[in-house]
Parts: sequence; structure tokens; C-alpha cells
Amino acid sequence: MKKYLVLGVLFLLPITAYIFFASGVNNFAKLPVLTAGVTELTQFQTLEGNPVLLENHITVLGFFGTEVTSKHGNAFNLIQKIYKKNEGFEDFQLVILLEKGTETEAKALQQKLNEMADMTNWKFVFGSTDAIAQVFDSLKTDHVLRPDYSTPFVFIIDKDRGLRGRDDDEDVGMLYGFDARDVAEINNKMSDDIKVVLAEYRLELKKYKADRKI
Repeated sequence: MKKYLVLGVLFLLPITAYIFFASGVNNFAKLPVLTAGVTELTQFQTLEGNPVLLENHITVLGFFGTEVTSKHGNAFNLIQKIYKKNEGFEDFQLVILLEKGTETEAKALQQKLNEMADMTNWKFVFGSTDAIAQVFDSLKTDHVLRPDYSTPFVFIIDKDRGLRGRDDDEDVGMLYGFDARDVAEINNKMSDDIKVVLAEYRLELKKYKADRKI
């Protein structure tokens, strides 16, 4: 019985690994940097008054602006389809930019989200509308901020503050961000692309450790 068990594991493990690594649209090829030098979040603070930085983090960046209540659906989609899948990865964070003065509404939303996941790596950060616009403009996308300084689109920012996306998406060509209102888009395309970026950094870390041993 042990012999067959060992043979079964040896047979199934490579197949399982192949299916896992071949499951992504990009097959873990390096996801393109569409914009370099996204503005750092030095003008923002969390509910607790702490700074949050993009540098050295893999960040899902969203913009709720001056209006929180109408964004609850987007937040629930993100926590279920993106955040809960990746919160355990080192250096991963989900950051939402809001205007100063919306702290009370953000706290109410955070309490609801706390019932669904550990919110340690989910950051609501607050700054002026000018600061929000400055960060958004630095993404250099084909999207625009709404009058309430929000957008339904969320963006993947790498550890070097580069905006990651697709330059050959089958539907839109240049894909800068993902519509948080669209469960299918964030559950499939965005989830896949985050998987690509995380795999890239894991490979770099393994290479670094291997080089150190040499």
C-alpha cells in the first residue's frame, strides 16, 4: 500500500504543479510595467495616524475619494475575490485613498469588513483631494477620476512603485486597472495578474537565497 501511495504522489505532484502554474492567463510570465514612478503616499495617513508606503509592497490601490457609502459593494467584491486570497502573502496590502473628513464612514465600513477577514493588510488612508488627484494622475492611465475623486477601477502597484497591467488584453488592449464592480473581471483577470506578480517576487527571492548560499 505504501508503495502505491508513494508512486501515486510522485505521479500526481508534477501534474498538479503543471496545472497550477499553467492556470494563469499570463502563465507567470512577467507582467508588464505600464507606468513607472507612481507617486508615493507620503501625504496620507491611516485611521490611526500612521503612514503607508507603496515602496517595497505589492499593493492593490483603490480610490474611494469623498464618497464611502456608495462604494460598499466594491469593497465587498475586493475583500472576497482579491484580499482574502492574498492577505497571507508577505508585503501584500490593499490600500484605499479617501478624503480627510470621511473617517467616520470608513470606520463603519471597516467594521463590516472585519467580520469577513483580518484587516491588518487592508489600509484606509486619508489625504486632501489634491493629494488623491496627484497619485491618480501619476498612474497615467486612460481612466478619469469622478467629481467625488473616486473611480471604480483598482490598480496593481509593484514594490518599485510601477503600475502593472496588460498591454495585450484580449478585450481592451491596454488594461491599466480592474473594475471592482465587475466580479468576473476581478475574480479572473485581476486575480490572475496578482498571482503573476507574487510568483515573480517569490522566484526572485528564491534566486537571491540560492545566490547567497553560493
